[in-house]
Amino acid sequence: MRCDYDVIVIGSGAGGGTVAGLLAEAGRRVLLLERGGEPGFEEVGRDHLRNQRLSHYGHNAGPDSDHPRVAQNRTVAPWDGGYHANAAIVGGGTRVYGAQAWRFHPLDFKMASTYGIPDGSSLADWPLDYAELAPFYEQAEHEIGVCGQASAMWHLPEYKRDYPMPPMAVTKQGATYRKGAEALGWRTLPVPLAINSTEYLGRPACTRCQHCVGFACPVDAKNGSQNTLIARGKLTGRLFLQTGAMATKIHHDGKRASGVTYFIGDEAKTVTAEQIVVAAGAIESARLLQLSGIGNDQVGRHLQGHVYVGATALFDGEIWDGLGPGVTTATTEWSHGNQSEGIIGGGMLADEFILLPIIAWKRYRAPGVPTWGKEAKDWLRQNYRKLSDIKGPVQDIPSPDARITLDPIVKDRWGLPVARLSGATHPETIRTGQFLQKKAVEWLQASGAKQVWGGPPTTPYLSGGQHQAGTCRMSDDPTAGVVDRNGRVHGFENLFVGDGSVHVTNGGFNPVLTIFALAFRLAAHMNVGSSLRS
Repeated sequence: MRCDYDVIVIGSGAGGGTVAGLLAEAGRRVLLLERGGEPGFEEVGRDHLRNQRLSHYGHNAGPDSDHPRVAQNRTVAPWDGGYHANAAIVGGGTRVYGAQAWRFHPLDFKMASTYGIPDGSSLADWPLDYAELAPFYEQAEHEIGVCGQASAMWHLPEYKRDYPMPPMAVTKQGATYRKGAEALGWRTLPVPLAINSTEYLGRPACTRCQHCVGFACPVDAKNGSQNTLIARGKLTGRLFLQTGAMATKIHHDGKRASGVTYFIGDEAKTVTAEQIVVAAGAIESARLLQLSGIGNDQVGRHLQGHVYVGATALFDGEIWDGLGPGVTTATTEWSHGNQSEGIIGGGMLADEFILLPIIAWKRYRAPGVPTWGKEAKDWLRQNYRKLSDIKGPVQDIPSPDARITLDPIVKDRWGLPVARLSGATHPETIRTGQFLQKKAVEWLQASGAKQVWGGPPTTPYLSGGQHQAGTCRMSDDPTAGVVDRNGRVHGFENLFVGDGSVHVTNGGFNPVLTIFALAFRLAAHMNVGSSLRS
């Protein structure tokens, strides 16, 4: 029987949106399902208390209250602590992210063979390496649009092509930290960003506004799946985007997937396809496979994100010049090579994005400053532009007990078990975080900070966050993972996973460029030998 579509892609973020657009350009008829909407800039808004960076009263890019979860034995809404939210909107998190676009370090793909496997961890090597992914990193940098300086990426093999745009101009904050690092003998580099530093691909350059991370871009200079591959796919007439679509089941016979049931409101629809790609984010992708009875006991395990570490500082003079996105300067001195300190892996440290005053108040307030009243307000007025921090993601050491299961009691709007989050990262992750936090303090002090505060993490916790990964990890051995090196679910001919859940480890860097690169690689693999519709 003739299928409704060649391909159904579930989720429109960095992975799903990219795969959908590329397959449409290759001649495939693609249905792209997104549970969120496609709001304009004004609808996403600039509410300082309702955004993806500070969801005090809700957030601006979903998901909504139809999608609760159970986290550490309590039911949580999407804007509550412990939910580990990704945006539910066309473009997923790429619509509102900070857009740091790092390649993973070559050793990030070989953690187990480099460091050994700590007791109680599920640390493993990827079945592919940096060299195999490098061409797809390059493709993503040029087709999504990344600004940076290839010659400055001293921790990586030489690039074949430079980034398509130069890095963002250094801020006052970044210049201060570069001087501090130089005094320490540390090397720094510009932060690569999926943001236009110059006009690129028909979209304008960044206006350097102060509402970047957590918000949509007012001039469309922030590059995500929504304004690159999804937009390109729509132009073919073969990409059919369905918003408000909650996928609830993948139909299959144990070897082939045949279709997807999804809801629009309370109306159920079932559509068929020759191939299906699951790209709903590491938590929801694992949940959908479990709801559909697909995969082995590895599905949902090894949930990772990033423990973020760093410190905050107060300077004598103003360090903030008001130019967004804010982050310009990083060091990768401690990404690897810390074995003499007994550290497994490491991480990247960088200056921070511009923070809204209320976020600075919640996260930067110095010890002893009152939480309310005139004295509190005066302190923030006097010091807001003198506050800054250094922070970065730690290489997460996965645990098999950090996992997603189906909750036996709590159901969503459609009567289906919600995702239950349990477990914690491995203790070695915390040790690495403590090591890097000391480096952040050292950097701040060398940069002239007069007061530094903020301690390192002390207890393992679940670190999925907005960098969630690992729940459908790659493996050559069908018993050790969920998908093969090409993203195909073990035991299935035509079912793929195309998001961060396939990451074996999540790197000591923001993972979105790796998700983009794997999506380009997956689309290329799916097109090999495909019978295309006319």
